[in-house]
Amino acid sequence: MDMTGAQWRKASRSSTNGGACVEVADNLGGVVGVRDSKDPTGPALVFPAASWRVFVAEVAGRA
Repeated sequence: MDMTGAQWRKASRSSTNGGACVEVADNLGGVVGVRDSKDPTGPALVFPAASWRVFVAEVAGRA
């Protein structure tokens, strides 16, 4: 998938000290990209937006 138009943002729980951070792009029209912020040119995982919403809701419910 072409990710050139992706607008990446760090997860709200990511620290600013360069640790393990996840970036998410949710402006891709029906899919959500997820990548490692330490490797921005590396691979990204792509999920259907509906599946991503379910995942986030489940994780938030366990916090």
